Amino acid sequence: MPNIKSTKKRLRQNVVRRTRNLSAKRTMRTRIRKVLEAVRSGDVALAETEFKLTARTLDRAGARNLIHRNAAARLKSRLSAKIKFLKQIAAEV
Repeated sequence: MPNIKSTKKRLRQNVVRRTRNLSAKRTMRTRIRKVLEAVRSGDVALAETEFKLTARTLDRAGARNLIHRNAAARLKSRLSAKIKFLKQIAAEV
């Protein structure tokens, strides 16, 4: 435990930020998983609606430095590519 007053405050701030960041990361991963599950099931409409929410969550995470902005963009790109591929398969069938 710290002894200095400012260090005690810094420790409290770090605890609050860590829990907030973990919660946001968990939400982000859950949203990504929901998109992937919708793609695997073949449900285009559900995948697109989940992707919109996921893209917003990823952008927010990138803006808040939870993940790098380029990592957020890369994840969005990969998810949208999977949805686009799913649409092509659905159109052919």
